Amino acid sequence: MQRYIPRLLLAPSVILLLVWMVVPLSMTIYFSSIRYNLLYESQNNFVGWMNFEFFLTDPGFIPAVSNTLILLGAVLIITVVLGIALSALIDRPFFGRTIVRVLLISPFFIMPTVNALIWKNMMMNPVYGIFAWISTSLGFEPIDWLSSFPLGSIIMMVSWQWLPFAILVFVTALQSQDTEQKEAAKMDGATGWHIFRYLTIPHLARPVAVVVMIETIFLLTVFAEIFVSTGGGPGYDSTNLAYLIYNQALLQYDVGVASAGGLFAVLLANIVAFFLIRAVGKNLTV
Repeated sequence: MQRYIPRLLLAPSVILLLVWMVVPLSMTIYFSSIRYNLLYESQNNFVGWMNFEFFLTDPGFIPAVSNTLILLGAVLIITVVLGIALSALIDRPFFGRTIVRVLLISPFFIMPTVNALIWKNMMMNPVYGIFAWISTSLGFEPIDWLSSFPLGSIIMMVSWQWLPFAILVFVTALQSQDTEQKEAAKMDGATGWHIFRYLTIPHLARPVAVVVMIETIFLLTVFAEIFVSTGGGPGYDSTNLAYLIYNQALLQYDVGVASAGGLFAVLLANIVAFFLIRAVGKNLTV
């Protein structure tokens, strides 16, 4: 009886994991293999790989994949580089450091939809937005960012929200850095740049890998910012995989093709995360 107690204690979590992950994944695989369009009746016949073929040949597929990868790469570069730089700055003691840290981290707690509305209406509006006011003050014509630079606008929105997460991780990591090692380096004549290059950066190798891994998982599924601000347009200029899948499922009501797209997105996320983690870990530990 004693050997069954641990299994009984683990049973609720295993059942929850089964219901939460395995069942939806199994249903997605099933739907991807049948013709299932909500506009038609009795269309649940087996079609094999046809849904994948429809999704891969969709006119928006290539733009969606490229936009997804561009968005991912740009946001990762911005958040990691600025995150390390800002973390190194606020790691030093100065007056009001606590307030500055709170202000830098607070955007991470804003909902993505609210984030998109703030940037769309307060920052990028070509009539009364802050960017338009700055352009007018400098004597330039205001820019309609969402129409002229839709993907760049999405990158700014997402970077602004995920930069605090990187700062939070890096600041926590810097607080655990060995101060005696830094003092010894200073006594040996090392400059601030040498300490940052040869001590701080290698120390942040694992935190950077963690930031890249977590952000990759979420950035491949960015949706709210695109839905609220650009609607995937103009054309497919700001459409990513998540929005393309939404378009197939809830605008064209083709659950089968959308399920095939979801499986493709899961596969792409695993491949990208695998290579990014290996590349980041290898480059930072050299």
